[in-house]
Amino acid sequence: MRICVVGDELATGVGDARALGWTGRVVARTHFSRPAMLFTLAVPGETSTQLGARWEAETAARFGPDSEIENRLVVALGRHDVASGLTVARSRLNLANILDVADANRTAAFVVGPPPGSPAEGDRIAELSDAFADVASRRRVPYVDTYTPLAQHEQWLADLAQGGGTYPGQAGYGLMAWLVLHTGWHAWLGLPQDEVA
Repeated sequence: MRICVVGDELATGVGDARALGWTGRVVARTHFSRPAMLFTLAVPGETSTQLGARWEAETAARFGPDSEIENRLVVALGRHDVASGLTVARSRLNLANILDVADANRTAAFVVGPPPGSPAEGDRIAELSDAFADVASRRRVPYVDTYTPLAQHEQWLADLAQGGGTYPGQAGYGLMAWLVLHTGWHAWLGLPQDEVA
């Protein structure tokens, strides 16, 4: 199995002293029957428009061409659409296009939504997360809402504050990993869920 994670710098765990981020923690808690390859393909400051323009070429170089290899796509959406002033309609369309192309390529997709950031952007990030969730739901693609459970979470907010309000630390990425692991990750991979605690 080859899993490509595409997204912004949050996908790589910026701010995590252990350099694991949520992706490293999730893979560490996932027991594959055969070794899997995980590729984190992140671009700092990237919007969903920019992600949409690059993801297919970058993943094509890493996905396996033969039918014996399972190719999987994790779309890790950040908060840069809000900061750059993209409309929610444009953000929706960008994600829809990514998921539709992945489906046409027979690549199973999994979407992780944007986590909370600056309180001033809270309402707009919440709206963006809801829009992304709707796009994924319409395509029957698993979606992890990281915004709603973390927006008022004391540990998340404290961790974010320590990192200057932009990036979480170890605790914050641990919370994101927990949400991913408990929102359909194992079922999406076709693995038993009894390993998750």
